[in-house]
Amino acid sequence: METPNPPLTPVRKQALSDAVFEQLRSRIVSGELAAGSPLPAERVLCEALGVNRSSVREALRRLEQARLVSIRHGGTSRILDYRESAGLDLLPALVMTGDGRIDATVVRGILEMRSAIAADAARLAAAATDQSVKQKLVATCAAMRAADGELTTLQDLAIDYWSAIVDASGNIAYRLAYNSLRDTYDTCRAILASALADELCDADGYTALADAIGSGDAKSAEALARQLVQRGEMGIKQVLDALDSTAVEKQ
Repeated sequence: METPNPPLTPVRKQALSDAVFEQLRSRIVSGELAAGSPLPAERVLCEALGVNRSSVREALRRLEQARLVSIRHGGTSRILDYRESAGLDLLPALVMTGDGRIDATVVRGILEMRSAIAADAARLAAAATDQSVKQKLVATCAAMRAADGELTTLQDLAIDYWSAIVDASGNIAYRLAYNSLRDTYDTCRAILASALADELCDADGYTALADAIGSGDAKSAEALARQLVQRGEMGIKQVLDALDSTAVEKQ
């Protein structure tokens, strides 16, 4: 009997199509289901996963929408190279490795992207000179001060703060990229909270950026935004370096 390689494991009975999708996506991202290889037939997947055909078909439809597989009806369906075909919505699935560790390379790439978008979005927001944006940012800064260092609250407020800036930039590509970055952050926010504390607690930095955007000073807004997110980058990079060192010691 034809069997997929590597073998798949049966999934639990709740949210079957979600569980099938997540397991196949994990196998594709990890390379266990190699790019260019044939996609196992529906019948084989049903038997290996212990689910019905409708659940498999729904999962395959989602994988095709995510550009992880190419479905050829009447022909050979294949695994795609996600590096060449997938979009930013795959980022949340890449942050954590199959064994539950943070992928430091992926996170470093995300940090670089975050820094670039934050700085340029702030520049564009300042150039737009929309005073209602400053009012939103100033109100968020006040709430940050009132949070008194409570990191969970500060995380939520920071997301609202940067969301307002990205919206004010008028750049839809930045908005969609920010959505993916936010979703990715949500997958590991508890782990990163303390690493971002230096940035999250910098109410003065957030206020200075709000003032620069409100006054239309695009150059200062760009510089202040970059300085602010770099505070968080330093904390996260220290965590990643520590994880790298631990991994080396265990080898």
